[in-house]
Amino acid sequence: MIVLLTLVSLFVMSVHTLYAAATQKKILAYGDSLTAGYGLPYDQSFAAQLERRLRAEGYAVTVVNAGVSGETSSGGLARINWTLQEKPDCVILELGANDMMRGIDPALTRKNLDKMLAILQKRKIPVLLAGMKATSGLGKKYGAEFDAIYPALAQKYHVLYYPFFLKGVWDKTALRLPGNIHPNVRGVGVIVDNILPAVKELLKQ
Repeated sequence: MIVLLTLVSLFVMSVHTLYAAATQKKILAYGDSLTAGYGLPYDQSFAAQLERRLRAEGYAVTVVNAGVSGETSSGGLARINWTLQEKPDCVILELGANDMMRGIDPALTRKNLDKMLAILQKRKIPVLLAGMKATSGLGKKYGAEFDAIYPALAQKYHVLYYPFFLKGVWDKTALRLPGNIHPNVRGVGVIVDNILPAVKELLKQ
């Protein structure tokens, strides 16, 4: 009888483990240094903090850190097919900040992001497009062209859209590392707080 109960218990545990593995979702945080966690311990990066927050709220998720410091939209396009070997259930796409910082033609940034979204759409992978905004020092014309990229592409591909990845952080020195570009640990926490509702919507798709 004891042996039988043990076998039944092991069977139930195995089924539960298999179910949990089958229902767990994998989010690919695909971007640049803002995603990678530049200047921070790995366990304090955007991906790591987002995963902990979601799990604390009962979501069975893994958030893969696919951020590369210094990455432009061209670099992101070049490696996307290889990175998708991770077989994510959904993707947070955060690229374009380095294009803007380098003054790259917004038309090229738009073209690269468009191609990435087309690839993701073809693979039927839900996307949350995280936008970026141009700094005022680049001029009104450049700023207008760059800022228009993200809402236009979100509408074209009917994907979830988060207008500004650095919302609540960009204008607060206390939330950024020396150099005033990258968020510190607290800053990443603010980003996670702000983007969390959109990520939850992404997980429903």
